[in-house]
Amino acid sequence: MADTLEFNEIYQEVKGSMNDGRLRLSRQGVIFKNSKTGKVDNIQASELAEGIWRRVALGHGLKLLTKNGHIYKYDGFRESEFDKLSEFFKSHYRLELAEKDLCVKGWNWGTVKFGGQLLSFDIGEQPVFEIPLSNVSQCTTGKNEVTLEFHQNDDAEVSLMEVRFYVPPTQEDGVDPVEAFAQNVLSKADVIQATGDAICIFRELQCLTPRGRYDIRIYPTFLHLHGKTFDYKIPYTTVLRLFLLPHKDQRQMFFVISLDPPIKQGQTRYHFLILLFSKDEDISLTLNMNEDEVEKRFEGRLTKNMSGSLYEMVSRVMKALVNRKITVPGNFQGHSGAQCITCSYKASSGLLYPLERGFIYVHKPPVHIRFDEISFVNFARGTTTTRSFDFEIETKQGTQYTFSSIEREEYGKLFDFVNAKKLNIKNRGHKESMPQSYDEYADSDEDQHDAYLERMKEEGKIREENADDSSDESGEETDESFNPGEEDEDVAEEFDSEVSASSDGGSDHEEKRKPAKKAKIVKERKPRKKPSESKKGKDPNAPKRPMSAYMLWLNASREKIKSDHPGISITDLSKKAGELWKGMSKEKKEEWDRKAEDAKRDYEKAMKEYSDGGKSESSKKEKSKKKQQQGKGKAERKAAPSKALAKSPAKQLSESFKSKEFVSSEESSGDNKKEDSEEEEIASTPPSLEDSASGSD
Repeated sequence: MADTLEFNEIYQEVKGSMNDGRLRLSRQGVIFKNSKTGKVDNIQASELAEGIWRRVALGHGLKLLTKNGHIYKYDGFRESEFDKLSEFFKSHYRLELAEKDLCVKGWNWGTVKFGGQLLSFDIGEQPVFEIPLSNVSQCTTGKNEVTLEFHQNDDAEVSLMEVRFYVPPTQEDGVDPVEAFAQNVLSKADVIQATGDAICIFRELQCLTPRGRYDIRIYPTFLHLHGKTFDYKIPYTTVLRLFLLPHKDQRQMFFVISLDPPIKQGQTRYHFLILLFSKDEDISLTLNMNEDEVEKRFEGRLTKNMSGSLYEMVSRVMKALVNRKITVPGNFQGHSGAQCITCSYKASSGLLYPLERGFIYVHKPPVHIRFDEISFVNFARGTTTTRSFDFEIETKQGTQYTFSSIEREEYGKLFDFVNAKKLNIKNRGHKESMPQSYDEYADSDEDQHDAYLERMKEEGKIREENADDSSDESGEETDESFNPGEEDEDVAEEFDSEVSASSDGGSDHEEKRKPAKKAKIVKERKPRKKPSESKKGKDPNAPKRPMSAYMLWLNASREKIKSDHPGISITDLSKKAGELWKGMSKEKKEEWDRKAEDAKRDYEKAMKEYSDGGKSESSKKEKSKKKQQQGKGKAERKAAPSKALAKSPAKQLSESFKSKEFVSSEESSGDNKKEDSEEEEIASTPPSLEDSASGSD
């Protein structure tokens, strides 16, 4: 018999929503990992009390009951897997896997049984339906009636709002069956009531999402955010993860609370609660409990009187009450020494933190991506400048996240980190040969030592010593104009009127070599003034390239967008158009794709006709035009051969040191050589001769 059993595509029912994941049964217990949230349910083998196999909507299901009254339901099994599971339960858990089907008679009269966290409505010995009492948000009573209201789940397509039970009166004196029913429900229900005093209160904390300043009141079972406008009550059972992240300025700290389900305000959902603290803020805290209660409840994790930094106190109290680890950044260190990277996501600037088991971006909008849900990552060139790059992440569900405007110096560190974590890198193409280096059933907030971090540190030191080499290895083309120090030095030499005096007794060879260096600078700056000379050979009669489907749609919809949003700027119009295009249905997009294909075919046909006949005629016209301009250029040079000597030395240098690329295209190669020799004579003329020549004029 195998020591473990694993099942993929198993579904867990949570408040009416079926969450898919992976289930593993081992000697130690049962582990289920939610594919969407990464949350791990771990049931120890010693806690299992009963196992039930039954037929459900998605095939066959497994219902597990624990000794402390919790119920776990897993659906999606095949009928043939019963024997394998039954034998595994018998040999490893010493439990009989009982077969018990639900009653499908459709009767609405039966018996209610309370067992642990479960309310079961039975007909005879068969259950009709079961209600986990932890899903009950409110319980109200009437004459012979009890009404149960439920917490809503945004992920569920259809939500159950309430159930009413009719309780017949009994002849027993002193016992009200309605009140007894309600008390059984309320004893196990997840009803949030601010009864009694709070354990402690943190006042006027700065909250980034939801935005504002809130008093945080800590109760035994829930967290109460009290603001000037809104109040939120957050049960500790909805807290998924805790993060403590240092700000890049090293003076502030982020404390992030991940929530599932999220808190709501109207139609807005807040999946993350983000608090911002200053490291300099201190607090003395006294818990509203006696010392014996504190010791019994928190087992040394908290004391009655505590003092320290405000962020430390908040995180320590939350960790003790929620009973979850606090995730902090790992050993990643960026180019500036910070544990995060400055970037932009959805047009908002923020910080990206590489963690030991994922990435988290704060703060607007907050994003947490686990390594086990990443399909691949991609390093892309920046769209606006070569001094930055984009970091793209695509999940296995097809969701894409693009973090843009990352400084080029961060590339080496981030690449080493991704490589050490064995994530698939799209650019490199080693998708199949990069196995995962972590346990698929481990929780994403568990910190484990990674052997690759040592190698990452060594490579990081090498990259710091030779930063220029790292940019070459990244596969990006380097720009000559990127080095600002060298460019400024050249500009100063070119426009300095005392440039000839600065070379103290230099040889003729050195004097001739300088103009060559300056000519390179003029070569970079001249095209801005004369773009028409550098862009030669474009035929105005050539067919225009076809537009994409998006551009065709934008041209057709531009006026409608303007009329719908009067006074909209060009930038906002482009953003709005992008949003409309992104939200357009697939059928409408296909219509514009067809138009783009038709335009492309017309373009290819026109290009074929142009290359066969039209191009030869236009080239003949250009040749005749060139000959006329060459003759005109020769006449102009003969008319004014010696005017250059009358100019100041600075102007002579700036005009004479032109490279051949920017000599006008009308001049012949013979004339180019002649003018180059004239420029060398002017450059080698001593300053005294130039002054006397200008004086005689």
